Amino acid sequence: MVLDEPWAALSGVSGAALACCFVAAALALRWSSRRTARASAVRARRRQKAALDTMDKAAQRFRLQNPDLDSEALLALPLPQLVQKLHSGDLYPEAVLFTYIGKAWEVNKGTNCVTTYLADCETQLCKVPRQGLLYGVPVSLKECFSYKGQDSTLGLSLNQGVPAEGDCVVVQVLKLQGALPFVHTNVPQSMFSFDCSNPLFGPTMNPWNSSKSPGGSSGGEGALIAAGGSPLGLGTDIGGSIRFPSAFCGICGLKPTGNRLSKSGLKGCVYGQVAVQLSVGPMARDVESLALCMRALLCEDMFRLDPTVPPLPFREEIYRSSQPLRVGYYETDNYTMPTPAMKRALLETKERLEVAGHTLVPFLPSNIPHALETLGTGGLFSDGGTTFLQNFKGDFVDSCLGDLISILRLPGWLKGLLAFMMKPLFPRLSAFLNNMKSRSAGKLWELHHETEVYRHSVMAQWRALELDVLLTPMMGPALDLNGPGKATGCKEERGAARGCAVRGSALAGRAVSAVHAGGGAADEPGQAAILTVAHPALEDPRPAWSCVQPGQGTAAAPPGSVQPGLRLPSPPSVTPYKKPRPMDSGPHFLPRSALCPDHPPCCGSQRA
Repeated sequence: MVLDEPWAALSGVSGAALACCFVAAALALRWSSRRTARASAVRARRRQKAALDTMDKAAQRFRLQNPDLDSEALLALPLPQLVQKLHSGDLYPEAVLFTYIGKAWEVNKGTNCVTTYLADCETQLCKVPRQGLLYGVPVSLKECFSYKGQDSTLGLSLNQGVPAEGDCVVVQVLKLQGALPFVHTNVPQSMFSFDCSNPLFGPTMNPWNSSKSPGGSSGGEGALIAAGGSPLGLGTDIGGSIRFPSAFCGICGLKPTGNRLSKSGLKGCVYGQVAVQLSVGPMARDVESLALCMRALLCEDMFRLDPTVPPLPFREEIYRSSQPLRVGYYETDNYTMPTPAMKRALLETKERLEVAGHTLVPFLPSNIPHALETLGTGGLFSDGGTTFLQNFKGDFVDSCLGDLISILRLPGWLKGLLAFMMKPLFPRLSAFLNNMKSRSAGKLWELHHETEVYRHSVMAQWRALELDVLLTPMMGPALDLNGPGKATGCKEERGAARGCAVRGSALAGRAVSAVHAGGGAADEPGQAAILTVAHPALEDPRPAWSCVQPGQGTAAAPPGSVQPGLRLPSPPSVTPYKKPRPMDSGPHFLPRSALCPDHPPCCGSQRA
């Protein structure tokens, strides 16, 4: 009775007005919370434009001062030859640096792959250590690599305007080896997508076809290197972030074992998550360049600056071995079905390996659904996504993330209810939802134990068959822009949980992508290294090749190493911005020792 009069008063026109006020207030709060994000995006684009203008002016100034320099010939040099000419004095670091600065600026016009010019590279010229293995080599960096005085935004507004206080360990080692880091490259928002777009810098396009994605999350690196704007780059990979861009853009990439290279000082969204480990790895246009980078990074400086990295140098004897291999293979993992073109590519590769003297053995890692749905997803979202979601407060959510953010924002009880209701019709989606719920510390320890047991079970399978490498089909051609976001929004659904294949793809020609079976998230450097190789073989339908050696986290045999009976054609040189004819994707390798590569020769490696 006491409330009758107030209720009657509110039930009329005044009640409607009050409701409108509440709605207006909510909209105003929402607009206000996004105002900071809009301002951050404006500042980021302004700084990006200023950096690109500085790059252009620096390159033009150098060209005017050196009109006789043959830039095209310089840019065409493979990295090993470039290093050789720098050490011999036939080329000077200034010429190489400013030529690549100009090329990167040009490439960016068609791809939007560069976010920042690291202008400090110009001052580094006068103190480059000549004895370094990468003396005078310009190196591009994925934006997550902290560089003193520069932002590592990850496409998130809360990181804009927060410059790093120092270089991360890998950047320090690059400089000590004579390299010249010169640009930061674009990433998808939060780096949790295999597309490459964010609200601060916008989307990055594939250099071979502007309607296609370059892959992610190291998509800026993939686009820049594929188009010739950088001879060498560094990326990171947790569920395909080096392998997808390498395959989509037609370059080479290496995902080493998780702790093979230092991760100290890298920018991230979630710290302390160890169930699915991040890896740092090189990306380049050929396999030998990856090996050169690994030789340079696996040095005393790396082990001194980060004592948590096992002090195991590059293992040259394994890299140059030419013993025949035992190659495991499967046509499908029974979780995803390859297209006929991918199956054909895999079978063609199998036949050629057999002709070359290698032994092919049927092999399928055990319980792949459990590894993907429970171990991978559960490990990444053991807190229900709470820590990850904190990065998005007051920010826009890029479409490349699909429905991931919306799903993570659901309360745990609703995730469980939806998982229960969907299980009869959508068992996979149900499993993913169920494993995105928050879990207790005890349950997390149980998950870590399950992960360890799974890892050892796959390694036992591997060792029982005495395998060196695993040949598996890939995902398919490069997806359309925003294709990954429309597909799932969850990278781990196409990712790997310590040994499950990540499907990569190639837009222009055959690709080779690799994932380690059983130990890809292990700390022991001797367990595996992971490689992705792809090239735009525009006129040749035959696949490219890759190899990975255990322990050294590196790649193919050098051009002088020949495996009798198997020679592969050299791919044509990459000419950016010429759209190649779409072709089928090629095979992908899940390694333990070394499969040979590359082009033209093929060589094996001894087991670790």
